[in-house]
Amino acid sequence: MKILVSISKTPDTTAKIAFTDNNTKFATDGVQWIINPYDEWYALVRAIELKEKDPSVSVHLINVGGADAEPILRKALALGGDEAIRVNTEGNDSYYIASQIAFVAKEGTYDLVLTGKETIDFNGSSIGGMLAEMLDLPFVSLATSLEISGITATVKREIEGGEESIHADLPLVVSCQKGMAEARIPNMRGIMSARTKPLKVVEPVAAENLTSIKSFELPPAKAGVKLVSADDAGELVRLLHEEAKSF
Repeated sequence: MKILVSISKTPDTTAKIAFTDNNTKFATDGVQWIINPYDEWYALVRAIELKEKDPSVSVHLINVGGADAEPILRKALALGGDEAIRVNTEGNDSYYIASQIAFVAKEGTYDLVLTGKETIDFNGSSIGGMLAEMLDLPFVSLATSLEISGITATVKREIEGGEESIHADLPLVVSCQKGMAEARIPNMRGIMSARTKPLKVVEPVAAENLTSIKSFELPPAKAGVKLVSADDAGELVRLLHEEAKSF
């Protein structure tokens, strides 16, 4: 079985966020880049777990981005991926990125395509569904569990008031969220072996950008805390009526 895992480069969760060019671009100076946590902790680690159960499983990684994404691909290889593919193009449009991944997936004839439920920078949660449509494959979103038996996948996900269990034949596209697997860190053997694992760079295919970023905006600064004396209930009531919306 061949598994393709989508790997995105995102800013570290502790990075200071700022914008340039009249608030149309993210300021990258001094930013530490990481593997998108949903891709790493859930999609990639679950693929590695399936490989550990069945050594015939092959785990390939794909990233759509520039050469600065290669360090995170090497980390993903250190965790247990077998080989990586980088599509040599930048893009913020989900349709464009999904088109690049879909082309590689078709060429590679993968049995299972895994993505994180979303990236922590754009929070679009759209790549998985687009991929499934482009590949004409079944899609299960927001999965918390994935088991494979022969050519059948059993996928679980949370729904309102309970849990849903879905059976689908491979090939299949699944987006993964918390519960799918436990985060890992690469060991020394994995780090050393990642240096020699294949990382192939391919050129992008022609595809449209259906959306563009008009501008970014930081959230407003938090309002200060107002303290009300315990003896002044009237002032508290007034604040709740007149100013609570700004708290």
